[in-house]
Amino acid sequence: MIDDLPALTAFARIVSAGSMSAAARELDLPLSVISKRMAQLEKSIGVRLLQRTTRRQALTEEGALLHARVLRILDEIEQAESLLSHSRREVSGLLRVTAPGEFGRQHIVPIVADFQRQHPQLAVQLDLSDTVLNLLESGHDLAIRFGSLEDSTLVARRLAPSYRVACAAPAYLAQHGTPRHPSELAQHRCILIGEQRRAEWRFHGEEQVSVRVTGALITNDGQAAHALALQAAGIVVKSIWDVGDDILAGRLQRVLPAHSMPTAPLQAIVPHSQNLAPRVRAFIDYLQARLRQAWRWDT
Repeated sequence: MIDDLPALTAFARIVSAGSMSAAARELDLPLSVISKRMAQLEKSIGVRLLQRTTRRQALTEEGALLHARVLRILDEIEQAESLLSHSRREVSGLLRVTAPGEFGRQHIVPIVADFQRQHPQLAVQLDLSDTVLNLLESGHDLAIRFGSLEDSTLVARRLAPSYRVACAAPAYLAQHGTPRHPSELAQHRCILIGEQRRAEWRFHGEEQVSVRVTGALITNDGQAAHALALQAAGIVVKSIWDVGDDILAGRLQRVLPAHSMPTAPLQAIVPHSQNLAPRVRAFIDYLQARLRQAWRWDT
């Protein structure tokens, strides 16, 4: 029978922190206590939940199933405690947010700072990464993402307009020429984000065109790709949120403006819509208002 709340809390924190020692530090408990609670939980269930080596840990299949349930249980307990302490009207506690790196640094950081100043009882953990995290496994309250929602178990709320553009520095276009049709991109120096040297760029307009481009430069960092474009290194595809001001200022020039690209909506993703903590609901409302106010690029 699983009735050990401290053990469940330790299990959830071990998964989100990445190790027992990190969980012990976050919970301000001795490592021996965390290890004992984990051992008791595995013993009471009768199965191993974590595969541990000296270098890494990973959830077993049974551990992954239990972890998803444990997060929901802990969330319900937190909601019950909020009701009992009349904290449903208070924005407090720890808010865990993940967002793309470049977009987060440019747009989310000032919003988080202002929101926290308005709610001094709130602590915010902001994780910036272009990696799409599993919210149930990572323990984040919400993710800010571009693109359509693929996991139907999650809930999305649209925050603000967004679209993607192909762009390059005027100096690059002066040297290599400006493409007049998407098919000409195959002969250009392209900057790709990710690990693959080839990508498919799709365009809409009078006709739908898909172009297979080869990366002259490949990076795993969106901000690095942006910087490379500013250095006249090639053509890049980015969100208008990242490059819009550079286009307005003339530092970058939109390529193929008559051919739009598939939209990538800007959304707040939460694991579920029921019983959202007041801090999560309040932050999403504030985030949506600020981002819509900041929108300044027409299509």
